[in-house]
Amino acid sequence: MKDMQIRPAGDQDFDAMWSIFCAHLATGESYPFTTATSRDAGHAYWFGQGVSSFVATSNGGRVLGMYRLLSNQVGRGHHVANASFMVSPSAQGAGVGRMLGEHCLGEARAQGYLAMQFNHVVSTNTAAVRLWKKLGFSIVGTLPKAYRHRRLGYVDAYVMYQLLQDPDHWPTVDA
Repeated sequence: MKDMQIRPAGDQDFDAMWSIFCAHLATGESYPFTTATSRDAGHAYWFGQGVSSFVATSNGGRVLGMYRLLSNQVGRGHHVANASFMVSPSAQGAGVGRMLGEHCLGEARAQGYLAMQFNHVVSTNTAAVRLWKKLGFSIVGTLPKAYRHRRLGYVDAYVMYQLLQDPDHWPTVDA
């Protein structure tokens, strides 16, 4: 999608982000949050401490999707990034997710992360699983029946992982 820009998200984007967030929660197919999630909790998820959020916008400024990037763990696990993505239902299938994923991997590298881990990719979200594999992620674990899908009941979730740099070139570890 060539008429799309990706930029840091700001509070001015939150109404549109909240609308996309709520649309995903209503389906109950890919995120652990329920429709009872408060607007404040949604804002904290996208703009909380240590979170870098980005939006994909059309040339007209409409928010098409977003992602958040943060450390997967603190301290000795801080070198591994984590990210979450959402694309507006009206923009799905147009390449927005792929562009967000590619941007996120570049941003993670720019922020100094050495690897990226997705902790809970719902196995039935086949479009996401296929995209992450195309972008270099591997399924490194299966969490049996770890997600309560709204329509399908209990389904597996995957842990997916990717090295962002060759470990032979990682910085030395301090004691």
